[in-house]
Amino acid sequence: MKAGARALGVAESYRAETSQFAGAVVRASRVADGFVFSTATVGGSDATGTVCAMVDRLDREDIRYLLVAGIAPAWFNVLDLQRIHDHTDLPVLSVTFESSPGLEGAIREAFDDPDTVQDRLATYRAQPERRPVSVNDETVYVRSVGIDDSAAADVVRAFTPEGGRPEPLRVARLAARGLVEME
Repeated sequence: MKAGARALGVAESYRAETSQFAGAVVRASRVADGFVFSTATVGGSDATGTVCAMVDRLDREDIRYLLVAGIAPAWFNVLDLQRIHDHTDLPVLSVTFESSPGLEGAIREAFDDPDTVQDRLATYRAQPERRPVSVNDETVYVRSVGIDDSAAADVVRAFTPEGGRPEPLRVARLAARGLVEME
């Protein structure tokens, strides 16, 4: 991958009813060259729209990939990766860092309203399967839309200089945590 290729990483951090979302534009050469911030409702259903709006506000044609940390930020505010891809026309990669049996049971336990549970489960089930990707002697799990699995693995590896967290997501997570610390 060319050193100037750019990815937008989006991560979040929360402490109360509002989740702070941070987006970091990072080059494959590990240079950060842009940030965008927003919020989403903890336990809400607005995370997909938040991510789309962040990309819109950046208005950058040089971003080639969109990486999001996880599939259900802000306490099961489930992302619709296909909707994000359709809106942004970017390949979308959801990266998680732990093996898990999935979120269906946790979603059922988290909400009392059956309609809320069914809506979240429908969105969650519509997402592509997670695929393990080996990166620097670690394993991450990637769901991707708008890019094939092999190319998605190459993108994750190209943006991960060390450890198992792609640099756009690492920088975005640090920025989101900093916002929460300011609150």
